[in-house]
Amino acid sequence: MAPGGFLVRTALVAVAVVAALLVALWLGQRRLIYLPDGAAPGPAEQVTDRAEDVWLTTSDGLRLGAWYVPPTAADRGVTVLVANGNAGNRADRAQLARALAGAGFATLLFDYRGYGGNPGSPSEEGLALDVRAARSYLVDERAVPPGRLLYLGESLGTGVVAELATEHRPAGLMLRSPFVDLATLGQRHYPFLPVRLLLWDSFPVAESVARIDAPTTVVYGTADTIVPPDHSERVAECAGGPVVRVAVPGAGHNDAELVGGAEVVGALVDLARRAVGP
Repeated sequence: MAPGGFLVRTALVAVAVVAALLVALWLGQRRLIYLPDGAAPGPAEQVTDRAEDVWLTTSDGLRLGAWYVPPTAADRGVTVLVANGNAGNRADRAQLARALAGAGFATLLFDYRGYGGNPGSPSEEGLALDVRAARSYLVDERAVPPGRLLYLGESLGTGVVAELATEHRPAGLMLRSPFVDLATLGQRHYPFLPVRLLLWDSFPVAESVARIDAPTTVVYGTADTIVPPDHSERVAECAGGPVVRVAVPGAGHNDAELVGGAEVVGALVDLARRAVGP
């Protein structure tokens, strides 16, 4: 074979391999973004003996499992709606719910579709329906006044609650380890891929918070390698409402200090005071 023909064939093979890789990534991207623990997490009483197993119904007909955890200390009369990150299920947030209960908050932990034994498959559109079902449960069935409802999103969940807040304003918004948007974050981790062209789901956190005038708190770890601190700082800079930044020194993305540590609980107590008063 002539040298030129060999080079052409080699180039065509390389192009075909790259194309096949991009197609595989495009088709399987949600398996890379969403990492659910599909097992049912067990009864709510593992959080506290007063916690309740409850069910949420989405507008597209899915039944989602959740835990309602009342306060175990002096009741602040404030409820926290928690939107999880992209991995695990609500059992991984039991520590957070116990800590919030001990600080006087009522808390709703719920699992998205495809997580925690729930039916369905996760997507940005689906998670938006799921968090609306959670809010509706609190407002309609628990009679929580919207003026005493805080949203707390962690990582991917910051995109979920930020989008919700553009339609249903909370009393206050806490974003733990927020990113500018999914494409910008993905490009940071995979600079050699056309991430923005491939992604189906966007979660534009910074764009959403710019439209929200509620008191906002941004919490992040200075050693976070999954959502780099500059992403969280950029989100804070975009906040449309009064914003407080809480940087936890030396904390990584999944370290206990950020999952439900004193810094997170203290920041939420401060947010509640700013949002609804003592």
